[in-house]
Amino acid sequence: MTSGPPRVLVDATSVPADRGGVGRYVDGLLGALGKVIGSEVELAVVGLRTDAERYSRMLPAAEVVAAPAAVAHRPARLAWEQTGLPLLAQQVGADVLHSPFYTCPLRAGCPVTVTVHDATFFTEPEHYDKSRRTFFRSAIKTSLRRAHRVIVPSKATRDELIRLLDADPTRVDVAYHGVDPTAFHPPALEEKARVAARLGLAGTSYIAFLGAKEPRKNVPSLIRGWVKAVHDRPNPPALVIAGGQGHDDDIDRAVADVPGHLRLLRPGYLRYADLPGFLGGALVAAYPSFGEGFGLPILEAMACAVPVLTTPRLSLPEVGGEAVAYTSEDPAQIAIDLAALLDDEPRRAALAKAGHDRAKEFTWESSAEVHIAAWQRARA
Repeated sequence: MTSGPPRVLVDATSVPADRGGVGRYVDGLLGALGKVIGSEVELAVVGLRTDAERYSRMLPAAEVVAAPAAVAHRPARLAWEQTGLPLLAQQVGADVLHSPFYTCPLRAGCPVTVTVHDATFFTEPEHYDKSRRTFFRSAIKTSLRRAHRVIVPSKATRDELIRLLDADPTRVDVAYHGVDPTAFHPPALEEKARVAARLGLAGTSYIAFLGAKEPRKNVPSLIRGWVKAVHDRPNPPALVIAGGQGHDDDIDRAVADVPGHLRLLRPGYLRYADLPGFLGGALVAAYPSFGEGFGLPILEAMACAVPVLTTPRLSLPEVGGEAVAYTSEDPAQIAIDLAALLDDEPRRAALAKAGHDRAKEFTWESSAEVHIAAWQRARA
């Protein structure tokens, strides 16, 4: 067995410009790894040219390499991953190559670890278009065959990979995501007021959703459930659907049926600095997903001390535990459970505190420890 910290090349070229879930994962992991460079890991990072300077500031003790400019485009990135990335791993003297988003080189020249974020391409196939479903199913199967170790963010994802794809349980490591308490925290009144004013909601209460508008996220059912829950209230709370645009056409159909006296806002991406004020300023953060590989949006909401309403599907109970309220994917049940929360201020306060306390258990430092242990096993 080789002694000393493993030298690991992390391929961060899959991080999109808007960061999103994979960006939060990579940034959180790298930030935690940066604290133990030299003692527990030797680190090299390759990223898009737009990220290289950022990673250099974040990780002064790491070797940071800017990928070719063409890699910013997905087809070129996937081609470079098979040819240029193995060469780079050799050039930086990597003991292990870590690919953080499903795909990896078929011939890397060194041990490879891959993060598979969820198994919903198999468990919820109807919520993806054919090309995306086909691509990620193939990528997951290939990574399970070729990678020395596979890292997943939840036991539910591990169990689904074993059940559906006969993954080797001895080669799958569970590393829960973390949440940055400086980025996601209970907001001050001024933060809440600033975000509410920016959204045009000064003096108006609201329900918050933050995430990609994909069919799996079940946003149309949330909209319909919200309408049923609040339409006859004297001061109905608004619904704010924030995040990426996604590709769920049913959202527009649900929006078209919203009564004129109710307010539904779709502001798109919010500034990162505004997320605590947005989430923590809501009456409830609602996330009635059909299933997740982890559920970072509910963890971030919990960290902002807002009561969360979600579903008990796949990994979500691992994250929420007893610190969140649960509902089903059905609009009628969402309406019942959302109305019950809106009418029970003591329960909302108790969930907000319980969620905030539970969120403290999920740290990027703990996630980094599992990654380092996986890299040590891969090197061995």
